[in-house]
Amino acid sequence: MTNIKVIAFDLDGTLTQHKSKLSKENRAELERLSKKYKLLMVGAGQCRRIFDQMEHFPIDIIGNYGMQYAKYDENTKDIVMVRDEAVQTQNKQEIEQKITALRQKHGFTEFKGDNVEYHPSGCLTFPILGTKADINDKLAFDPDRKKRRAFYSEVVDAFPDYVVFVGGSSSFDMAPKPFDKYYALDRYCKENGLEHSEVVYVGDDYGLGGNDEAVYKSDFNYITIDNYLDFPEKMKEL
Repeated sequence: MTNIKVIAFDLDGTLTQHKSKLSKENRAELERLSKKYKLLMVGAGQCRRIFDQMEHFPIDIIGNYGMQYAKYDENTKDIVMVRDEAVQTQNKQEIEQKITALRQKHGFTEFKGDNVEYHPSGCLTFPILGTKADINDKLAFDPDRKKRRAFYSEVVDAFPDYVVFVGGSSSFDMAPKPFDKYYALDRYCKENGLEHSEVVYVGDDYGLGGNDEAVYKSDFNYITIDNYLDFPEKMKEL
């Protein structure tokens, strides 16, 4: 990695605890890296949510697996949305039926709230415990992801028009094809005249069904993070 120009990051689990703020140590490390490299967030969530979670750290952000792209404005100290795409969700009745069939087959028929969560972008969430499940129940449900990975391939087969991820603590997230983090990062490179070899991605979710897996298995340089507290140590080689 001798000719790196851009460092791209995942957020939750890589730079922060899940949905938590940046620690002082990791923020300081980002500031050090920004003096030498262009920094870029590549997230599963919306750009504004990522920007707020990072407490307005000055960084460009790709959101919703590439559907959104926002640039940081030095003058306003805010992000400016450059791209905000959405895909219309087709046939909600069929989606509901498929999710219900998966619940019945695997014994997840009891849930609180909605059967499926529909996002404005066109992304979907299959919340196994329901959209209104207690946070403690969600955290305790599948911490090692074995329960969801056991039938991950069935969800993939049921939704061929979506890229399926083992998301959060108790759900499957789905983005309309071709949107995933590899697609988002490749598009960024094409728009900015960069080779894949000039980019390194840093992420924790690189296992089966992880939303960083597509980048991990590609030709992009990749630094694995298994604990966000190790971030400064992992960045030493850069």
